[in-house]
Amino acid sequence: MQWRAACAAGLMSLTVAAPAHAAVAPLPVGTHVDYQLGGSRSVTAAVGIVVRDRTARPVPGKYNVCYVNGFQTQLDEGAFWAERPDLILRKDGRPVVDAAWGEKLLDTRSPAKRDRLAVIVGRWITGCARSGFRAVEFDNLDSFSRSQGLITPAQNKAMAALLVARAHRAGLAAGQKNWSEWNGRVVGFDFAVAEECGRYAECARYVRHYGRRVLAIEYRQVDFARTCSRWGSRLAVVLRDRDLTSTGLRRFC
Repeated sequence: MQWRAACAAGLMSLTVAAPAHAAVAPLPVGTHVDYQLGGSRSVTAAVGIVVRDRTARPVPGKYNVCYVNGFQTQLDEGAFWAERPDLILRKDGRPVVDAAWGEKLLDTRSPAKRDRLAVIVGRWITGCARSGFRAVEFDNLDSFSRSQGLITPAQNKAMAALLVARAHRAGLAAGQKNWSEWNGRVVGFDFAVAEECGRYAECARYVRHYGRRVLAIEYRQVDFARTCSRWGSRLAVVLRDRDLTSTGLRRFC
């Protein structure tokens, strides 16, 4: 979906140069990507980039990207967040939920809460690095669009800046997930994970910001064909089933 960023002043205040870190390896180009979050599966030699959940093991010999839900809760983390109820976004006392996935939104509205969330997510980032991942992607950067007007784009930008800084300190490249209107490089993002950029005609925006370091994930054959035709020679494009099952559809350009 397309969401309008706001507040140029907020953007200026959040400009953060990506710190120099010898251990941060850039996302490879000229190879295929396997985007697999619902379990693990084998990959061929033609696949150079693998995206896996933070609880999974990296695939030896590949550039592994760690999936972290940085702005919403995972369904299996109910007990964890129940002990931290003030970090869940609420309206009229009830949690605000992403209806599509049943995930509760994290409350990024204040600097104090962002700092506490960054400590929690920072531990996950450190875990990704220790497991052998080379990069991390932060999902639901655009949670403000599902917040019933409670969270602003600027607040999520501020949260993103904290997470990117922690990723770099851990020696990991940081990936912007969706929200094509925003150039996440201003807070140090190194690459993008673009879901359905062909379907929504957003691929060019990501390329404008990140060049060839864009992972394009499509879920419909018609969009996959379009993305391959336009961008397949420059970007890593993969067609997946929407549930990202370990035995589901997987096709490369």
